[in-house]
Amino acid sequence: MARQDMREQDRDSEFVDKLVHINRVAKVVKGGRRFGFAALVVVGDQKGRVGFGHGKAREVPEAIRKATEAAKRGMIRVPLREGRTLHHDVEGRHGAGKVVLRAAPPGTGIIAGGPMRAVFETLGMQDVVAKSLGTSNPYNMVRATFEALKREDSPRSVAARRGLKVSALQARRRDIVDVTEG
Repeated sequence: MARQDMREQDRDSEFVDKLVHINRVAKVVKGGRRFGFAALVVVGDQKGRVGFGHGKAREVPEAIRKATEAAKRGMIRVPLREGRTLHHDVEGRHGAGKVVLRAAPPGTGIIAGGPMRAVFETLGMQDVVAKSLGTSNPYNMVRATFEALKREDSPRSVAARRGLKVSALQARRRDIVDVTEG
């Protein structure tokens, strides 16, 4: 039993969680108002895995705990180039939220708005330029960011899908770049 608790603690310690948004909601009842809290949390291992969760409870800490558990259950893996940026530019949308994510050269840093910045920091991304178009609702921004990240493809997966070697794919890319520059 104690060994299992230790394993769970080790597993939990490898994740970084960021609280993105807390919303206080009120339910009007006969005696007045009953307040509850909704929390949006992003969890990641800073090595390419990230997830988000939404939790609701009467107390803030309980809402955060529920959101963190939900985030750990729904994690996705994102392929990163050199462990620091995206392989290619990508767009994502959810509801009225639309985000554009662009790969960036080393030293750029994370140029992104609040909810998106939390996702990239917990993901372990170091260089990215992101723009949120449409809504500023943190829930829709985070969901749109996740939609974009799910569309991210690594050269290895593209090569496997096309039945090519990664080196052949990279060589074709260099040929195309040379033609457009010359």
